[in-house]
Amino acid sequence: MSVIRIASRYAKSLIDLSVEQNKLERIKSDMESFESITKNRDFYLMLKSPIIPPGKKKSILKEIFEGKFDELTMAFLNILLVKHREPQLPEIAREFMAQYKQIKHISTVHVLTAEPLSDASIESIRKQLLQSKATDDNVEIITEVDPEIIGGIILEFDGNRYDASVKSKLDELKKDFSENLYVSKIIAS
Repeated sequence: MSVIRIASRYAKSLIDLSVEQNKLERIKSDMESFESITKNRDFYLMLKSPIIPPGKKKSILKEIFEGKFDELTMAFLNILLVKHREPQLPEIAREFMAQYKQIKHISTVHVLTAEPLSDASIESIRKQLLQSKATDDNVEIITEVDPEIIGGIILEFDGNRYDASVKSKLDELKKDFSENLYVSKIIAS
């Protein structure tokens, strides 16, 4: 079974349980924390390692998260350890967040600009996206700055990319000029 399918099924189970126990927001908070911790390379490699025994992984997870995470989250982590699914934990946490956003009708929009955006500009982008009906009812905007795009903006959401950057326009012009459509007909006499 593929990792994506495994992650999807376990994430769905955790969401269903958290909704049933009226703990969805608390479990979401735990999964956000867990997902951010998996970005630590050492922690990530520890989860993925076939050499480290599950008992050791369990004691590490218990030491880090017990008392900070809800009992349901801890029980879920323990079940995954017993079933030897700890290597898939980062993907399960990511999939949980994706399913949570789907349930709550939240679209995540990545905005890339050459300069940092003001709060007013971000709010204006949010309003335009909501008016366009291209996104869900709620919009979560993640901004990133990349001076290499020179100017303009790049938006990415729901598998779509809208590129209005100066760099992409210059690249298009460069490509057009490199395709020399003019053929010289001057014949030397």
